Amino acid sequence: MADILETIVAHKRSEVAEFKSIISTDKIHKMVESVIESGENAPKSMREALLGSPSGIIAEFKRKSPSKGWIKESGNASEIPLGYMQNGALAISILTDYEFFGGKDEFIAEARKSGVSIPILYKNFVIDEYQLFQARLCGASAVLLIAACLTKNECRQLQKTAHQLGLEVLLEMHNNRDFEYATQQPDMYGINNRNLGSFVTDVENSFRLAEKLPNGVCKVSESGISKPETVMQLRNAGFRGFLMGEHFMRADNPGLELSKFISMLNA
Repeated sequence: MADILETIVAHKRSEVAEFKSIISTDKIHKMVESVIESGENAPKSMREALLGSPSGIIAEFKRKSPSKGWIKESGNASEIPLGYMQNGALAISILTDYEFFGGKDEFIAEARKSGVSIPILYKNFVIDEYQLFQARLCGASAVLLIAACLTKNECRQLQKTAHQLGLEVLLEMHNNRDFEYATQQPDMYGINNRNLGSFVTDVENSFRLAEKLPNGVCKVSESGISKPETVMQLRNAGFRGFLMGEHFMRADNPGLELSKFISMLNA
């Protein structure tokens, strides 16, 4: 089986080059500078929201998966993220990769326009600073950086630029090799339960690797979570954020499904 992550990153490099040919680096820098000066969509802290929440649910707007195809092709970014917020999500993750996940930057802008005011994570395969400006421009609060996609120097520079733009960083790790990046002190430390090479998911990955993270940091478990008891067990292991997408997106009403899930957590 071909390594899915390698395929995605290769496509991402050509995609970013195409974006730059449409809106130059200099132009997008000026556009973001104008947004920052206006105070429009000033990012709220996702880290603080996680640490202060009893549920810690980051509900994801994810229409498609490379391994499973369309999950909800008709999913509306003006409705589902708002429904998540209204039903107890403390933050929202929005996939913005189109080729493999059926997403786009406009989905974050649409969610903001619909009334979503809680933190939004720009979830993509970020390999270039240009994408950080795209994230800030569309209204994100935080960005995902994936250790497996980046060298340590690349990760360090991207985090620095993200912070300069007012964006927080969720650094995603999956295995022992990735923990070399943990010293870079991101705002949030994510453990991905999904192997990005094969897309096989195993929630036990979070339990295995939790103790390798520094003490006192904001820990987020990502992918493969579908049961309230799993969330409670992960919370006991020190996690404060739980990124869930497919479980909600497969429901007829994702927001209502989230509400039911949180009710079971609080039972």
